[in-house]
Amino acid sequence: MNQPTPSQTQPIRDARTLGIPKMLILGLQHMFAMFGATVLVPILVQSYGLPLNTQTTLFFAGFGTLFFHFCTKLQIPAFLGSSFAFLGGFSAMAAMDSGMYATMEPGEKLQYACGGIVAAGLLYVILSVIVKAVGVQRVMHFLPPVVTGPIIVLIGLNLAPSAVANASTCWWLALVSMGIIVVANIWGRGMVKILPILLGVAGGYVVALVTNQVDFTGLAGTTLFGGDHPVLGLQPFLSNPGSSIAKFDLSAILVMAPIAIASMMEHIGDISAISATVGENFIERPGLHRTLIGDGVATSLAGLFGGPANTTYGENTGVLALSRVHDPRVVRLAALYAIILSFSPAFAHLVNTIPAAIIGGVSFILYGMISAIGLRNIVENHVDFTNSRNLIIAAVILVCGLGFSEGLTMHLGDVTITLTSLAIAALAGIVLNAILPGNDFQMGRSSNGDDSATLGRY
Repeated sequence: MNQPTPSQTQPIRDARTLGIPKMLILGLQHMFAMFGATVLVPILVQSYGLPLNTQTTLFFAGFGTLFFHFCTKLQIPAFLGSSFAFLGGFSAMAAMDSGMYATMEPGEKLQYACGGIVAAGLLYVILSVIVKAVGVQRVMHFLPPVVTGPIIVLIGLNLAPSAVANASTCWWLALVSMGIIVVANIWGRGMVKILPILLGVAGGYVVALVTNQVDFTGLAGTTLFGGDHPVLGLQPFLSNPGSSIAKFDLSAILVMAPIAIASMMEHIGDISAISATVGENFIERPGLHRTLIGDGVATSLAGLFGGPANTTYGENTGVLALSRVHDPRVVRLAALYAIILSFSPAFAHLVNTIPAAIIGGVSFILYGMISAIGLRNIVENHVDFTNSRNLIIAAVILVCGLGFSEGLTMHLGDVTITLTSLAIAALAGIVLNAILPGNDFQMGRSSNGDDSATLGRY
């Protein structure tokens, strides 16, 4: 029987060995992986009545990713896209109709919402200072694998309904994309094996074109520099900065900033997931304080100029797992693509012609892969679920994350604060882990079956 060669079994950590053309294609795959979710955020926010711009969102996804890589010494293959966690805050801001918000135009409401995002990003910086001051070991003492593992699982499970909803628009087309991905990843060779997501999107799109499943009516009026959707055009925040610069008000800050509790826990879970996928301990090196600063400052900069909050993207972690190309240079290429494409309204509309069913088929694989990575993190860290303490913590996290589907809304005077299900689950897990007896976990030392020295064994 033929044995696999090292090139077939070992991950690729330097994509330059594949050649520049293949690197460019790999970056394109990461760009497609993040694109659908990233542009979906402004589309949803616009449905609330707030004019969040798609091109601004793309620009700060790319810029934020490059800034994050700079802060983390160019070591972590993470992409920062627009965060879904803040959708509840945008919806709450759109519905605010008391005080000065009663007669406020939607564009100005968005500016105040973005001011809250700036404050949320600064909370990341505060946590990073704490991590730097007391050490990552003490912080991670409260975030052992029994907490972060189920949270990673929930990140994928919470995304699962959107995958089903998109796929249900045309199940057979979704299955075509899924089939291409599975065949390419299991039986493919060479570049075919490491480009399953891009092939799934491209192959599904070709089938959709042949069967008249693609709607091009949104591209009507497209020209090179003019028309409704010019191929090239200035970003709104560049052409008219005064209309998108953030404004600050305590009410808006209280609506948006607390969501950072969820997104910071999601950040730690995502960094843990990337570490588990790549086989490196990024929590220790280059350090959790660096990743928090990179994500937080990128979020504040995006909010300052009228963009949504950023977050490390699980979709791209799924691409890392499937392609087994772990070179951060490839992710930085995707960031450059995002910046370039942010100046092309026509391209944004063209990509939006990809049928939702194709996005759903791809998401079936990617979102499931995120949850599977969470399970792998639990198993490889040897979390002991015969221990009632661990079982209770994981059980409460999972029920909170899945049960509070609408989140939890609290009223403080005229201000409404909504905690997402992920925020509730993270807080419940952290509190239980802190107060239940038997918490002797220390990062870097095997304890009660938990081995976090390498975030898993590979």
